[in-house]
Amino acid sequence: MAKSKGFSINCKGNLLDISSPWVMGILNSTPDSFFNQGREQQVNDLLALAETMLAEGANVLDLGGMSTRPGATEISLDEERERVIPALKAIRHTFPEAIISIDTYRSALADEALHLGATMINDVSGGNLDEHMVQVVAKHKAPYICMHMQGTPATMQQQPHYENVVQEVFAFFQRKIKWLHKHGVHDVILDPGFGFGKTMHHNYELMANLDIFSNLNHPVLVGISRKKMVQQPLGITVENALNGSTVLHTIALMKNASILRVHDVKQAKEAVTLWNTLEDAAS
Repeated sequence: MAKSKGFSINCKGNLLDISSPWVMGILNSTPDSFFNQGREQQVNDLLALAETMLAEGANVLDLGGMSTRPGATEISLDEERERVIPALKAIRHTFPEAIISIDTYRSALADEALHLGATMINDVSGGNLDEHMVQVVAKHKAPYICMHMQGTPATMQQQPHYENVVQEVFAFFQRKIKWLHKHGVHDVILDPGFGFGKTMHHNYELMANLDIFSNLNHPVLVGISRKKMVQQPLGITVENALNGSTVLHTIALMKNASILRVHDVKQAKEAVTLWNTLEDAAS
């Protein structure tokens, strides 16, 4: 068994090692995400959830203010800002050492959040929905999560089509990495975009071939927590999708995923711990 690639990323001058896979905890400051864990999305609730996730071992928190579930309606920048910035300030004040990712495709919000202490940007559009995003990320020298999405959240699940989904997503990343490096963004994390303009079969093709993306020599993030690709084959609801999510997280680790983006940090950290134990035994 080959040891995972030894990736690291530069977060505001600190070189952070992710050769051991990271777990990213999802903080949705939205009323309409597909899984809100039964919480009213107020600042105090987000603080409590952040505290729990950090205590359970989350390496990074991913804070988002606009739902990107299939069919989601786009909200205004002002509304997204009101959902994100107060929560960011509170989390940064309460947990000053926390690594905070901002889930947005808008450069203006990314710029403000990075000024206020956010660490990295998670862009579901890979820079396709805001041409200024690359300049903002480069200016702040922030790590950038580049996701593949066919279409927009409002349209992406309307008959997505590929000739070869693995080859096309791979080629997309090749182009994006070259473009990002050209514009001064070097700490790039790749997200194949499970469920973002993909059929069930496309999702499982990508998972089956996930290790191919490590050939691009950048960390790979997997976001499949409680999604339809877990629910549908098992005939279950989102509330019952924890066990299936953990199974797919384990498979992703076996295929060289570097970051798991999850709703359930404790269970994902257990999967990572057992995976590391297995790799150590095999080395």
